[in-house]
Amino acid sequence: MALIGRFNSLQVVKHTDFGLYLDGGAGEEILLPRRYVPKDQPSEVGDWLNVFVYLDSEDRPIATTLKPKVQVGGFASLKVLQINHIGLFLDWGLPKDLLLPHSEEKRPLQVGDYCVVHVYLDPRTRRIVATARLDRYLDKIPADYRPGQAVDLLVVEPTPLGFKAIIDGQHWGLIHKNEVFKFIRAGMREQGYIKEVRDDGKISLSLQPLGQAARDELSERILARLREDGGVLPLGDKSPPELVAKLFGVSKGSFKKAIGGLYKQDLIAIHDDRIELR
Repeated sequence: MALIGRFNSLQVVKHTDFGLYLDGGAGEEILLPRRYVPKDQPSEVGDWLNVFVYLDSEDRPIATTLKPKVQVGGFASLKVLQINHIGLFLDWGLPKDLLLPHSEEKRPLQVGDYCVVHVYLDPRTRRIVATARLDRYLDKIPADYRPGQAVDLLVVEPTPLGFKAIIDGQHWGLIHKNEVFKFIRAGMREQGYIKEVRDDGKISLSLQPLGQAARDELSERILARLREDGGVLPLGDKSPPELVAKLFGVSKGSFKKAIGGLYKQDLIAIHDDRIELR
């Protein structure tokens, strides 16, 4: 059976004037409307096409070669396009908007707002719907991360301690305020790094690589910037942390460790207000 709300590889079984019919399994044929048939890829009966399957306005399975912003089982930040008594309708990149029922709202939203949601298939109606109540879909399996591991993050919301983020679509994590050295907001996707998995299961995150790998990466960026700027950079021991964060997106402490390593390699000279290539 074709999976509703996901990409499927389906075989062409019939040509019509208004599109192709694809084998959806169990005797079901799914229409790929003519406007979505790849023009640069002639499709014959027996060929296989990679399509996204969802439900049309009459709740019939239909296929498209458009790429939605999220599949069933995924998380995404989506814009509210319309609100009525049924719920909120979100832009997920397909002609039929995605429903977020009022019962699945976490906070009041207005048209134009963005909201991080999880997309699931309603087991009763088979309809694809969204929910802003994310907790029930996260932390279902024990976290198995190592410090320094690179992970994909979806920033969800600010908190008094920093920013809550979804790790690899599976776990909650927290980017503490002292780890934020660049602009971030809810809905942004970032590469992050595991800083710590605590005994209680809570996960601390960093937006920068950790340890020696972080220093090596930052050192290379500093050297590249020095070469671009004629061998002199207006950052030194006495430079304010805000300027360091603006130029390199890291803490003053990380910057000082990196330039200290470059100094020991006799690659730079360090002054109060600048560093210079040797």
